[in-house]
Amino acid sequence: MADTQTIRVPVSGMTCAACQARVQRTLQRAPGVSDASVNLMMHDATIRFDPSQTTPDRLVAAIHDSGYGAALAVPGQSAIVEQDARDAGAAAEFQDLRRKAVVSGLAGLLAMLLSMPLMSLSAMAGSSLTAADPFMHWSMRVLDPTLRAAMPWLYRVPGAVITWTLLVLTLVIMWWAGRHFYVRAWAALRHGATDMNTLIAVGTGAGLLYSLWATVSPAFFTSRGVAPDVYYESVIVIIAFILSGNAFEARAKTRTASALRALARLQPKTARVIRDDREFELPIADVVASDIVLVRPGERVSVDGVLVYGESTVDESMLTGESMPVEKRIGDRAIGGTMNGTGAFRMRATSLGEQSVLAQIVTLMRDAQGSRAPIQTLADRISSVFVPTVLVLSLVTFGVWYVAVDTAPLVRAFAAAVSVLIIACPCAMGLAVPTAVMVATGKGAQLGVLIKGGESLQRASDVTVIVLDKTGTVTQGRPSVTDVLLTANGDFASLHSADDLLALVASLESVSEHALADAVVREARARGGAVQAPQSFQSVAGRGAVGVVDGFTVAAGNRDLMTDYAVDVTPLAEDADRLAALGRTPVFVAIDGALAGMIAIADPIKATSRDAITRLQQMGLSVVMLTGDNVHTANAIGRAVGIERVVAGVMPAGKVDEIRRLQATGAVVAMVGDGVNDAPALAQADVGMAMGTGSDVAIDAGDVVLMRGDLGAVASAIALSRITMRTIKQNLFWAFIYNVIGIPVAAGVLYPLFGLLLSPVLASAAMSFSSVSVVGNSLRLRHARIPLSGHNSGTELL
Repeated sequence: MADTQTIRVPVSGMTCAACQARVQRTLQRAPGVSDASVNLMMHDATIRFDPSQTTPDRLVAAIHDSGYGAALAVPGQSAIVEQDARDAGAAAEFQDLRRKAVVSGLAGLLAMLLSMPLMSLSAMAGSSLTAADPFMHWSMRVLDPTLRAAMPWLYRVPGAVITWTLLVLTLVIMWWAGRHFYVRAWAALRHGATDMNTLIAVGTGAGLLYSLWATVSPAFFTSRGVAPDVYYESVIVIIAFILSGNAFEARAKTRTASALRALARLQPKTARVIRDDREFELPIADVVASDIVLVRPGERVSVDGVLVYGESTVDESMLTGESMPVEKRIGDRAIGGTMNGTGAFRMRATSLGEQSVLAQIVTLMRDAQGSRAPIQTLADRISSVFVPTVLVLSLVTFGVWYVAVDTAPLVRAFAAAVSVLIIACPCAMGLAVPTAVMVATGKGAQLGVLIKGGESLQRASDVTVIVLDKTGTVTQGRPSVTDVLLTANGDFASLHSADDLLALVASLESVSEHALADAVVREARARGGAVQAPQSFQSVAGRGAVGVVDGFTVAAGNRDLMTDYAVDVTPLAEDADRLAALGRTPVFVAIDGALAGMIAIADPIKATSRDAITRLQQMGLSVVMLTGDNVHTANAIGRAVGIERVVAGVMPAGKVDEIRRLQATGAVVAMVGDGVNDAPALAQADVGMAMGTGSDVAIDAGDVVLMRGDLGAVASAIALSRITMRTIKQNLFWAFIYNVIGIPVAAGVLYPLFGLLLSPVLASAAMSFSSVSVVGNSLRLRHARIPLSGHNSGTELL
């Protein structure tokens, strides 16, 4: 679908996996929608659509038609502001749930005390249910004697007075604390759907109706030899347990987003701006590009900018995960949200608002946390049929109990059916994947690894081969000139010096963004050479550059470039091989079609590269280096860092071909690079990992952004993805196995063998625990031991 657009739409009212699946199906079936991803944790939908076939307003209307609330995000609102609003909403939700859970719990306790005389009468009447249910049995054995001794007057109150009092209390709790369950269940029913609220509403509603019947017409039951038992306390306690579970779940959800929230809060609210030689403290929103901003010692940098006066060291660990401060001098870039050290400086504001680095990182993390991992599809398939299946199982349970038992069949059948409804709420299935993805992406941000989504996270766990670019990835990417040689007896050498040659090449390369070009320009200027703009310039991908400088036709690059221009490099071939063996890159220079000299450039290897590569190999990964550099230099670098397989002299298209060749052998390939030339290879790889210190094009093409700029982050990303997938599988296992075991137990399969039944009260407690346990298991990822660098020591232990 051509010219698609992507929007995020906040969705309200979703409570379980069935809700998420229904909204997603609705959007995916909408005309013009090519893809839709609905996230239960983030309460939003990411929709890719064709604007010629539909509009955002129509998509919002489609969500409304499915029974849920939706509204378009505020245009131009930065991700930081949006996260602040989300945090405020989450805090309000938690406070509301906690208040209702506490009040419902106290009401449930009161209802149980009032119900003890009624249960005592039922036990004396010989009800086998009281003895079969562990909770009821404990209550009669422990609580009843204590309560009878402490409050003997309660046992003298007529049973009818107690039941009517319980009815009023139950209606109050259902109306005030549990109303949203019934409102949402009715909304789902009107749209021909079912969800978690359906199970809760049917279960507690059935308990209320049954109890109301026994309260209004007890003779109907007694005339048939059945005690007119009521379940008011069960209804209240079920609501209290579910609300408590929701409150714990909401609290845990806020912890899963703690890394995102911490990033959003790094943005200072104000900035010190100098205008007309006067200092003003302005809100961040009032700062404009080119404003001069003052940053004092110990303050957070307020906005992105470039230093124009002063120097300092800045702690950028919030971006890179690296604790060592970074030196900043005039011309260096400072990023909003980082912490200034002991120096003071002034900077010119550059990227502001939603264009700032911090806002873009928050946006990237938010989108990643709202994305879906492919493994989520399994949970979605089950969730789409889960609730209707449970309703059928509940009816079957009721029928079997009603037919199979002789004593109080209606009461037993009713209790078992309600227990099945309550214990089977599918919250845990809906939380199993997104909670782990949220925590993992937050953990990654702390490590300086920005993972762009659940799909990237899952694919990274399957990687078998790591392909590394050389310049800026294995090496520092800031090379320096080591040698300048002139061709003996050459026409250029007879009239000019080595510094003249260097100045000509520097002038040619002054418009290039290549790291080697920058090294030549820096060295020429350091030697006092005159660097001027070339009259013409052409970059030859994977080979070098050609152009006209001061009337000279200059070509600078590798042997292939010289071959293309029929330049014989024989006079300097031995020198080139000797320097390449030392790990230096020879750049041949031709002036007016004749070989004039050669410049050797060395790019120092990053201090962390060898240990990081060793760690990757210890993790069972094959490591390959791809580079456009010559074979001798590439092999020298490979030997130094422990890479056995080096592919040199490849152009951008050749890198893509090599990755395709590896994929054809069945390998799952991760490509790591930082340059414009790496963007095609990053896109071709199963997982593209872009150095955050590299170009914007490479970062856009990558699935994972390594903000630290060292290969230790690659190992951290792989380790994190593996441990996250293990956690997701654990979550799905427990969510599924919980229902596989819990539903039969609630239905009463243990009763024939052990005389054991599960009351609706215990079922509601178990259901609440299942969701909290899944979220809790995901939160363990926050404490996963994943070293930033060095050898792998307990990398994947929790």
